[in-house]
Amino acid sequence: MITRPLDLSARLRPPPHGYEFVFYLNAGIIALFFMLFGSRFVLSPGLGMNFSIPVMPASVEGAVSTDVVISIKGADLAFVEGAKVDFAGLRGHLKERAKGTSGLRLLVQADASLTTRDLTEIYDMAREAGFASVQIAAEPRATH
Repeated sequence: MITRPLDLSARLRPPPHGYEFVFYLNAGIIALFFMLFGSRFVLSPGLGMNFSIPVMPASVEGAVSTDVVISIKGADLAFVEGAKVDFAGLRGHLKERAKGTSGLRLLVQADASLTTRDLTEIYDMAREAGFASVQIAAEPRATH
């Protein structure tokens, strides 16, 4: 900029110094928000963390092939074909899935912490929807 004839450079403010830390502060705050509010389901959207199937002796002996599989994490939380639904949505999904067919078998992958009350409610949903049988997934007891 040409400032000599009017001596404009004397009337200008000097450029600000010392604001380089603001960039690093913003980058740190953004990284902190990603760490605090990041999703637990990014790597495996189908199941939550700490999902454990109950262990039962002789669980493999009674196993039969099933037509529909659902995963129940806890009270009012189910994963059906990659979608997260509550028990009302699960009831609708089971009715839709069993509509027009007979003899379907349902496999319930229930978390070990699921209560008997919730498990009974799932049995009732399956019976109302028209499933022929319901099977609970269990792992065989580990032999050391």
